[in-house]
Order: sequence, then C-alpha cells, then structure tokens
Amino acid sequence: MEASANVKQDLLKAIPNLRAFAISLCGNPERADDLVQETLIRAWANLSSFTEGTNMVAWLYTILRNVFYSEYRKRSREVEDVEGRIAATQASPPPQEGHMNLRDFRQALDKLPDDQREALILVGGAGLSYEEAAEICGCALGTIKSRVNRARTRLAHTLAVQSAHEFGPEAEWQAILDRTGSSRASR
Repeated sequence: MEASANVKQDLLKAIPNLRAFAISLCGNPERADDLVQETLIRAWANLSSFTEGTNMVAWLYTILRNVFYSEYRKRSREVEDVEGRIAATQASPPPQEGHMNLRDFRQALDKLPDDQREALILVGGAGLSYEEAAEICGCALGTIKSRVNRARTRLAHTLAVQSAHEFGPEAEWQAILDRTGSSRASR
C-alpha cells in the first residue's frame, strides 16, 4: 500500500508523544529512542494493516507497548551488567528542588504496579481518553478508570501529598509567605 501524505504526517506528528511514552515506560532516553525507532519501523512495515481514518496514535502506542514488553521479556533472561549498576550508584543527585521532586516522582511512579503505571501514563501523561487507554491496554473502560484512580492515590500517599498546591513554584512562594505571615502574627 502506498502511504498517503496524511498518514506520513500523522506518523511524524506522533513521534514526540511516542518518545515521551517510551521514556515513561523504560526511564532511559536512549532506550526510548530505540523503542520509538522500532515502533516506527514496524508501523511502516505494517502500514497496510492500518485503516486510514482510525486513531493512528492509539495504533502506534499499542505497537510501542508491545515492543517494550517483548524487549522486557527478553532482557529479564539476561544477566545484569554489574558495571552499569555501580555507575548508577555514583550519580550525584541534582541540586535544584524541581529535579529532586521529579526524581522522587519518578521513583514513586516506578513503584506502582505495571498496569497502574501504564494506565496513568496513558491518561495523565499522554493525554489519551480513558476509552483510548482501555483500547490500547485491551481492558474494560472501568478497569482503566480504576487503575488510574488507584495509581493517583498511591502516588499521593507515597509522596505524602496533601493537596495539588504543594507542587511547583507557587508552593515555594506560598511556603515563604506562610513563614513571613506567621512570624508577623507572632509579634
């Protein structure tokens, strides 16, 4: 099948979102690039199985997800690289507060069960609808909603979040104002 210009444009437009999803799954930008590349190769090779007019992004996410889990199963049988593990312990954490929060968030996200993390990334990170995420994961709509809710609840508990106002620069300014306001009130 000769690919139409629209299909080619849709493939190109999906690359940043595919990369973000791949990074969320594997946590490694270089490996994520490889996943996206493999996804695009498989999509291009199987373009005849894609029905033009349907959801290209959902089709690509499904391919990427399948590639990731196939590679994950292969890697689980491999012996771990000892030098890689030692190198990872030598990394120094970034000094900026935002980077620390992101690292904490990433660690908390990694602790989620795979199905909950995947659902949260698709709905919260990739901006897909619950219906699209359910289609990609091959489960019922209610199951995706439940997984997202459980994932959000677990993240909030793990990160000890009381409200959404605890994040971002506004939270830092609010903490400063609260301290200065409380010191004035005590005078």
